[in-house]
Amino acid sequence: MSTGHLLVVGAGQAGAQLVGSARDLGWDGPVTLVGQEPHAPYGRPPLSKAVLRGEATAESLALRSPAFYREQRVDLVLGERVTRLELSGTGAGTAVAASGRRWDFDRLVLATGAEPRRLALEGADLDGVVVLRDVADAEALARRLDVTDLVVVGGGFIGLEVAATAAAAGVRVTVVEAGPALMGRVVGPVTAELVRAAHQAAGVRVLTGARPLRFRGDRGTVTAVELEDGTSLPAGLVLVGVGARPRDDLARAAGLHCDGGVVVDAFSRASDGHTLAVGDCADLPDPTPGSDRRLRLESVDNAVEQAKAAATTLVGDPRPYTGVPWFWSDQGDLKIQIAGLAHPDDEAVLRPGGRPGRFTALRYRGDRLTAAECVNAPADFLVVRKALAQGRAISRDAAADAGVPLKELVA
Repeated sequence: MSTGHLLVVGAGQAGAQLVGSARDLGWDGPVTLVGQEPHAPYGRPPLSKAVLRGEATAESLALRSPAFYREQRVDLVLGERVTRLELSGTGAGTAVAASGRRWDFDRLVLATGAEPRRLALEGADLDGVVVLRDVADAEALARRLDVTDLVVVGGGFIGLEVAATAAAAGVRVTVVEAGPALMGRVVGPVTAELVRAAHQAAGVRVLTGARPLRFRGDRGTVTAVELEDGTSLPAGLVLVGVGARPRDDLARAAGLHCDGGVVVDAFSRASDGHTLAVGDCADLPDPTPGSDRRLRLESVDNAVEQAKAAATTLVGDPRPYTGVPWFWSDQGDLKIQIAGLAHPDDEAVLRPGGRPGRFTALRYRGDRLTAAECVNAPADFLVVRKALAQGRAISRDAAADAGVPLKELVA
């Protein structure tokens, strides 16, 4: 059926893509896209960079023009938080918002995203201990960047992007990472060390293997971060960037199976066989060809590509979501691009670039290429991404010769 009322809960990247793809594939019935923010769907990657620098707003980052929603007959509802779902078991049901507003639907897609994890530490509620997830967070953080000292808790993408932006603005920045290396969940030790050196060269202090014990404050405002080893770091502002949790409470309360996200199959169908879940809130089969693991992906690429695949399910021509996941992060002068998903034990073959700060680390499991971590090397990234998608090989031994262009090694 593609003529009933389609309700999409969550107006982020995945939700915006889903309604557009559904229309493109022939969904003829009414479409409603409900978001709890007051802004139309916008791109989030610039929040930690351009928005912090005052160079972008939610309006300038809009994914679609207002005309798009009118022309595609999408009822875009903003500032409404759906708090309850009543599912019939046939795909139809009713969604109820905190305001009391209700929507009856024939098909439902959950694109509820994720929210920042917070630290259950003394002082975590002090003014000046903040997180970054939406444009309101970014604008509030930008207004506070006149401080002398910023402490970033968490050495992942968000934390390091903010650290680079703040350091470039003259703020004294310290990054506190509990793990032994920066970005430990997404890159290998060689890449992590190069990134660390680049941040330190830009004036950022990096502490790995360090954990915050408590936040100290004065008159309700944070003034310092005390670490477990007794070190006290002055802080006029603290950004907590320790990952995100899926917003799956709505699905869980409605009786859908959730396990670190709304559990879906390769066609984005939840446990009732009718409701779909896409984007950051979904726990899905790894879309990498040949993989049998499950995971939750937080990336623009996943939000867009999974939503496109989910739209085929809606219109009765289901195609499984497959592809090579990829990610990027801009951190000051570093453009980090990752193609594929490496295991922590996968070995790295390093290919230095033609100038300092440019290199590619190819990750191998035995002789099989699993991923690439490219720093300021966009051409290498494109080569590896295409090779992985096509199931083609790059010889591990040949890859060690950085004098041979990577594109010439694809077999």
